[in-house]
Amino acid sequence: MTEPSQTHPRLRLGTRNSPLAMAQAVETRARLCAAHGWSEDAIELVPVLASGDKVLDRPLSEIGGKALWTKELDQWLGEGRIDLSVHSAKDVETIRPDAFHFAAFLPRADRRDCLVGAESIAAIPHGATVGTSAPRRASQLLNLRPDCKVVTFRGNVATRLAKLEAGEADVTFLAAAGLERLGQSAAGHPLASDEWIPAAAQGVIAIECRADDAATTALLAAIDDAPTRAELEAERALLAELGGTCHSPIAVLCETSGGELAMRAALFSPDGADRIEGSARFAPGDHAPVRALAADLLTRATPGIAPHFRRGG
Repeated sequence: MTEPSQTHPRLRLGTRNSPLAMAQAVETRARLCAAHGWSEDAIELVPVLASGDKVLDRPLSEIGGKALWTKELDQWLGEGRIDLSVHSAKDVETIRPDAFHFAAFLPRADRRDCLVGAESIAAIPHGATVGTSAPRRASQLLNLRPDCKVVTFRGNVATRLAKLEAGEADVTFLAAAGLERLGQSAAGHPLASDEWIPAAAQGVIAIECRADDAATTALLAAIDDAPTRAELEAERALLAELGGTCHSPIAVLCETSGGELAMRAALFSPDGADRIEGSARFAPGDHAPVRALAADLLTRATPGIAPHFRRGG
């Protein structure tokens, strides 16, 4: 076998430098090298400190939203300092710069949320303090358990587990996929999706490159998972149509079922008092039913929900 260094330019893969982001970058490198028969030294991992990892005492929605996870990587990618970047798909803002595109989505991992500190929503002690900075998790919890109190919890997985251990909250939520990638699945109790709807794009690793970089795009096509892409594009289409932002309490479950996609979405008021839900089934790539679902949800949005969404994204 020809050594990749002789036939392929060394690819520079940009990633946030949190433990979970690095684990995702390592998985991306392994899949890419396996697909092309490369040794791992063909791909250099380039850690980039993201703004979202610097400010941990305030909710993302107060300090710039999801762009805090992507802007440094975008800058490096745009300047050609890296060739591709890896993201947790749920942390990527809905509207992206035209200069970049998603060249690959890795096969979706467990999309569920895990509860840490209690075995189920019903088992959370009455009046418990719940740590989360995600509007979806906070509002969905308050909808089911209005007796609970929500406090802001930010930081990587280890930081949030340490805050829980220190007594800053009684329970918290973490993504099952993140715990799995860190080898810490035992820390949480997965929540069944019929009771608890996860975030759009949860459990998916997304890889971006420059839209005009045909060579890197072609290399990444080898690891793109078509069923995951169909789900992700539908979920992101719904978010765009709703005009959802990091402030917007929205939960989405989209699964491949019998050659079709089945989507379930719920919108909440921030205090959890209001909840509306809808569903749709459609063929992969056919987003007309997704747009219709969004329009129906917006039409039914209560005064407590409507201000947090805007038609047309």
